[in-house]
Amino acid sequence: MAQLEGYYFSAALSCTFLVSCLLFSAFSRALREPYMDEIFHLPQAQRYCEGRFSLSQWDPMITTLPGLYLVSVGVVKPASWILGWSEHVVCSIGMLRFVNLLFSVGNFYLLYLLFRKVQPRNKASSSIQRILSTLTLALFPTLYFFNFLYYTEPGSVFFTLFAYLMCLYGNHRTSALLGFCGFMFRQTNIVWAAFCAGHIIAQKFSEAWKTELQKKKEERLPPVKGLFSELRRVLHFLLVYSMSFKNLSMLFLLTWPYILLLAAFLVFVVVNGGIVIGDRSSHEACLHFPQLFYFFSFTVFFSFPHLLSPMKVKTFLSLVWKRRVQFSLILVVSVFFVWRFTYVHKYLLADNRHYTFYVWKRVFQRHEIVKYLLVPAYMFAGWTIADSLKSKSIFWNLMFFVCLVTSTVPQKLLEFRYFILPYIIYRLNIPLPPVSRLVCELGCYTVVNFLTFYIFLNKTFQWPDNQDIQRFMW
Repeated sequence: MAQLEGYYFSAALSCTFLVSCLLFSAFSRALREPYMDEIFHLPQAQRYCEGRFSLSQWDPMITTLPGLYLVSVGVVKPASWILGWSEHVVCSIGMLRFVNLLFSVGNFYLLYLLFRKVQPRNKASSSIQRILSTLTLALFPTLYFFNFLYYTEPGSVFFTLFAYLMCLYGNHRTSALLGFCGFMFRQTNIVWAAFCAGHIIAQKFSEAWKTELQKKKEERLPPVKGLFSELRRVLHFLLVYSMSFKNLSMLFLLTWPYILLLAAFLVFVVVNGGIVIGDRSSHEACLHFPQLFYFFSFTVFFSFPHLLSPMKVKTFLSLVWKRRVQFSLILVVSVFFVWRFTYVHKYLLADNRHYTFYVWKRVFQRHEIVKYLLVPAYMFAGWTIADSLKSKSIFWNLMFFVCLVTSTVPQKLLEFRYFILPYIIYRLNIPLPPVSRLVCELGCYTVVNFLTFYIFLNKTFQWPDNQDIQRFMW
């Protein structure tokens, strides 16, 4: 069975790479000049390719660290030495974009290894489910699109997933080093390096919690009833656990590579005067709590075969009625967050090349009350996501939620790219869905990708005051 799974994996990877190469060729023919953020990334990479690394050569409009450019030079430069290609060829737009296509192959392999590590292998059908899950996530539309442009997303995902994989295998020093590489692609990836540390801590909490529950069972104490009572009990446990020097020293010895990385990050923030480098005027942090609701909606949209069903809606409504006091409180708090903490970035309103522009215009700007009417849908989305993660421990869920909030809420701009990593981490950790649902999900992703590429390549337009060709994209 293992040998057969290897054949399936090789076939899936080969076919995906072949299709990606054909699409890359179509992109290269249609898009011969830098597009969107490439107007900053490509010239900077070409300066590095030419050996111009001084700070005076840095474009101040770039807000991320130079990880993408350094890796690109490390990939394309040997081609000039080994194959004898000229610098003009190896530093060309096409060659630099091709680096992200190589990252996409790495991401495919990492996703497969992560599914093998995260998901239990106790069913005969699980090999097909793992292959389909890997193929589906590799074709995740928001990520797959950027494999063909010179953006930071594919490399950012590659190093973050690699760090997560090493963490799961217990190689924490390597994981922290890879987390640093992910940070060099996008500063907010430090959150997911912290998540790796959180994963270890959650494991130790879970072990201690099981021991605690076993003691209670042996003492024949009555079970705790009610959501708030259970929460209070968990918080009390965490407080007692954290007061033990033995427990804290054990956690420190396990997570010191991540602590060292986080300390280096804090030094960077202090020295740099913030997390953003370059132009900070359009990247100001704020408490944008509705970003969490947008992520819930985004996740339900792309995982609807697993998260949406009449039975789930019925169960949710029944639970709301049963715990109407708690849900009423959540509703009031959510409405307050929407009312007080909704921010609209100038780019969201001004740039009609992004899908988010049309989502905002045709949904949220239709009427002022729309954003409040969507709150019950956000609550259902949050509940069904939490329900799909009930196989994970309460401590793992807590760590994931903290990292999710930290990575999304400070962002003022509604940008689907910011949801890629938390979505992938989420999708990796839900139980393997049935083959029928995976086929449905894969089919939907294929249709979305086809429409995205068709629109991007064929439905071009021009602004009245600009002769450049504009295209629609994520």
